[in-house]
Amino acid sequence: MTSGGDDARLRAAKVVAREEAQARRAQAPAEGTGPALAAHVLREAPPPAGAVVAGFWPMGHEIDVRPLLRALAGRGHALCLPRTPRRGLPLDFRAFAFGDPMDKGPFGTVQPRADAQPVVPGFVVVPLLAFDRAGRRLGYGGGYYDRTLAGLPGAATLGVAFACQEMQEVPAGPLDAPLDAVATEAGVMRFRVAFSGDDGA
Repeated sequence: MTSGGDDARLRAAKVVAREEAQARRAQAPAEGTGPALAAHVLREAPPPAGAVVAGFWPMGHEIDVRPLLRALAGRGHALCLPRTPRRGLPLDFRAFAFGDPMDKGPFGTVQPRADAQPVVPGFVVVPLLAFDRAGRRLGYGGGYYDRTLAGLPGAATLGVAFACQEMQEVPAGPLDAPLDAVATEAGVMRFRVAFSGDDGA
């Protein structure tokens, strides 16, 4: 258990790290990075055959994961995207296919409509602001993915980012869920033995 002082120091460290990560990401050249990331994942760390894949609709300066999601759909993977609930709750994943009607969600997100089929994913593509080589992830501060992944203990997690978003050490506490792997336009880094990246092909 951490003390109140430790919690305050961790929050302060995350604020500083987020500012640095956002500045780095804003300078990242986006052209060609989405297809490059997709190619690395498909070659080095594809989801297991038949896995339901949770993605997200990129916003702002996030790396574009839509080429990866299109490729996985082409390989026969069912897709889902999160709906963002009120603070304090985990994400609500709903079935998604390209061409489906979408809703505008909180914080500038785009999400499936409320009547889309609820889905439990087995492979989760996770957005992030920063990562390190221990698999620690810095998110946006809402805790949505940490709560969500805590409720999906069997799901594999793949963070996605620009290579420039790597930090030497991401500030993290006991409730911050580590990632199994991270993919960037430069390649894939695995952090957990359980993440084999074997699609069974």
